[in-house]
Amino acid sequence: MAAARASALAPFRVRSFRFQWPADLATSWAFEMEALILGWYVLTATGSVQQLVIFGALAWLGSVFSPFFGIAGDRIGLRTLLCATRGAYALQAAVLMVLILTDTLAPWHVFAIAALAGLMRPSDVAMRMVLVGQTMRPEMLMGALGIARTTSDTARVAGAIAGTGGVALIGMGPAYVVVTAMYVTAFLLSLGVAGLRPRAPEGTADAAAVKLFAGLMQAVRYVWNKPDLLGAFSIAFLVNLLAFPFFLGLLPYAAKDVFDIGQSGLGYLAAAFASGALAGSLLVGAGRLPLRAGRVMLGSAAIWFVALLLFGQTRSLGVGLALLFVSGFVQSFCMTPLAAVMLRASSEEMRGRVMGLRILAIWGLPLGLLAAGPVIAHLGYAASTLIYGGLGLAATSAIGLRWRSALWQRSALANSHL
Repeated sequence: MAAARASALAPFRVRSFRFQWPADLATSWAFEMEALILGWYVLTATGSVQQLVIFGALAWLGSVFSPFFGIAGDRIGLRTLLCATRGAYALQAAVLMVLILTDTLAPWHVFAIAALAGLMRPSDVAMRMVLVGQTMRPEMLMGALGIARTTSDTARVAGAIAGTGGVALIGMGPAYVVVTAMYVTAFLLSLGVAGLRPRAPEGTADAAAVKLFAGLMQAVRYVWNKPDLLGAFSIAFLVNLLAFPFFLGLLPYAAKDVFDIGQSGLGYLAAAFASGALAGSLLVGAGRLPLRAGRVMLGSAAIWFVALLLFGQTRSLGVGLALLFVSGFVQSFCMTPLAAVMLRASSEEMRGRVMGLRILAIWGLPLGLLAAGPVIAHLGYAASTLIYGGLGLAATSAIGLRWRSALWQRSALANSHL
């Protein structure tokens, strides 16, 4: 037990990680609090689920630009870029805080600032992973990635309760003061993160753009020709398209119009999903289970879609909370092995480009959110979860059959023990 505990804490022996982990934690807390506070505001101010899904989609607007952030990180240094983006989050939150405290906030302010933040936010997770990879020895990498993932999982628990409960107790203005303070704290801690020296600029901006496009095309060809990578990427896009929209964007609608439990109840819904995700991440990160990543990824994705389908059909809060916990739990057992499959299947020189391409799968989330708005408006919430869950389950089965030899066979590289 002591040896396992020491192994789990080993990444904290690296000075950079001791700064990065709390900086990532503060950023994730602020992300979660902000999303729930503003999502509830948009839903109550506009009364429109379509406006809510547009707001949710804006948070992932920048996923398509993630590779360009990689180029910028190469040129100015990834640590510098991380600090710049987190400073921008703090500034944008401060603007919203002033608007709230002066009682001048309008929905268009929220949409405008969410769009600006959304250009940067999806790349934050990618930058975290790359910085961990730059500062950790190879034998510590998987453990460090597992611990790094707990920053977002714990934030979804505490941030959900603090965001919605804080507004209920002290009001939206003071709650947003806390959000701004967290962004400022994250920025200051990020200054202590180590990073590789920036590369010297090579040629003109046009040449860099050509080089970026060529690198992306090389990564696309590389993934396309490796069944395990293509299958894992397909699962990543699928869960972003059909599963995450209901757990990351539409929970305010479920709290208000499905379960009728108000803003405090929204915190309980979000915390249930996040608690399951945290439990799953801790179990996977502990390394005590001999998991076969490819099989676990496929099986967990299938269970996740079944849980989504059932969640949409219940009006019992207790059953809903249990299904959310299960969804969060299997989400961790899907996404962490998925990352392991992609890292293991990629050669060292291609790993960065492959993971950069992996971030583009997040684009499925805003697409799924935007499509969910009209479906819910015309067919209802229960029917929308039935459609999304059913399609996801069918597509997961198809992916498992299509790449069976690479993802399901026990002898496949994807199923060597984690």
